[in-house]
Amino acid sequence: MIVLDASVLIGHLDARDPHHARATALLLASQAEPLGASAITLAEILAAPARAKRLDEARAALERLGVRELGLGEDAPARLAELRAASGRKLPDCCVLAAAQDHGGSVASFDADLRKAARKLRLGVIDA
Repeated sequence: MIVLDASVLIGHLDARDPHHARATALLLASQAEPLGASAITLAEILAAPARAKRLDEARAALERLGVRELGLGEDAPARLAELRAASGRKLPDCCVLAAAQDHGGSVASFDADLRKAARKLRLGVIDA
């Protein structure tokens, strides 16, 4: 399972994004692996398409990619609080980390600090 950060999905969906080529290459290279993202991550990436009245188009693109919404488990609030306190990362990043922990996934992100936090937690990291 590859747990996607918003940076990868936004980069892929927006051809003007500086990470577009890298994000698309990462997703193409990962076709054999299931893809997932937390509900918070999905909300982050859908915000701009919603503002542009292109929400259905963005949701269809996620469906074509096979991105699955990953739940964060029963004790998500306390676990996210602990991750935030221990890592110093913002809540959206903690959702990526928790999803990777819960689903045995590797983190895919263009955020070097998030990748570093994932490594400290002994999570797999996809370098792109």
